[in-house]
Formats: sequence, structure tokens, C-alpha cells
Amino acid sequence: MATARTPYPQAARELLRDTVFGAARDELQRRNWSEITMSDIAGAAGISRQTLYKEFGNREELGQAFVIHEGERFLDDVEAAVREHLDDPRAAVGAALEAFLRTAAEDQMIGILLRDDGTGGMLPFVTTQGVPVVQWATARLAAVIEEGWPEAAAADAQLLAESLVRLAISYITAPSHAPEDTATAAVHLLGPFIDRALGVS
Repeated sequence: MATARTPYPQAARELLRDTVFGAARDELQRRNWSEITMSDIAGAAGISRQTLYKEFGNREELGQAFVIHEGERFLDDVEAAVREHLDDPRAAVGAALEAFLRTAAEDQMIGILLRDDGTGGMLPFVTTQGVPVVQWATARLAAVIEEGWPEAAAADAQLLAESLVRLAISYITAPSHAPEDTATAAVHLLGPFIDRALGVS
């Protein structure tokens, strides 16, 4: 059976965005986000500033899109961890949170963002200006929870997902314990709600 081809406009847009994100990543290896202009990224990506602005609107929207792009692989790990423990909701939540924290701790780009001392300009995209990132991550995680436990109320899945996302962001920006210890503590705190929301008697 032939695999459906991605329509050309969609494929072209995905290639453009991947190229821009790669250019942003390269620039961030050398200097802080606050020092990088749209012209810098456009030049590094080999496109015009007009094309860059047309796709992302402005520098802030580009920064948010970049953070979400970088976060995709974390959510992939989280989703895999949840699906491996569908028979044990507490274990699923613990494994998911640990996977996120461990991957974030080991990722070079996240390390660069988190070493921001307040002048680098990108950390706010996951803290004070982090609403788009939180909304995106919450929607993805809530969808996984609803798929894994269809008996769960949508409102409970949403609440659990958003709580986990906000906890995860808090922990990666100010870590105090090893990922496995942090995950265990979070599950201990949230356990009764997890049991009720995900149908464990």
C-alpha cells in the first residue's frame, strides 16, 4: 500500500522551519538570544528577513516556536513512558516525569537556555512568558492521558497534564534532586488524585 505523500506546500514549510530552527540553534551555540537578531537568523538560514517575518511574525514568536520545537523530543519520551505503564497510572506519571527531567538535564540546548542568568533573553519563554509553551505541552500530555485512560474525565486529564507540565518546568529551571527522586516525590504528592482521575480503586 502506497504511503500518502506530504503535500508540497506543507513539506516546503516544514523544511523552512527546520532550517530556521537549525540556524537558531547554531547561533545559540555562540551567543545569547538577546544578542541574536532576526537578520542574523535569516542570514544563517539562507533566507530573506521578509520570509522569516512572514513565517514567524516577530522575534518573540520565533523564540517561542523554537522552544516548542526543541521540546518536541521531550514530549516524545514522555509519551513513550506513559504508554509503557498503562496498567499502573502512578508508575506512568512517575516514569513520564523522570523521562522529561532526565532528557532535559542531558540536553545541550536546554543546558544553554537554563544557564541564562536573566540577560540571555530566552529563559522567559518557559517561565514568565511561558504560556504558549505550557499550553502546547499540556495539550499533548492531556491527549496521551485521555487515550491511555479513556474513562478519565477530560477536565481531570487537563488538570493533571497542566500540573505535571508546570511541575516539570519548575524542576528543570531550579533542580534540587535527581530526576528519579523528584519524580517519586511528585507521584507521592499527586497519587490520590491520579488514582481517582484515572480510575484506580
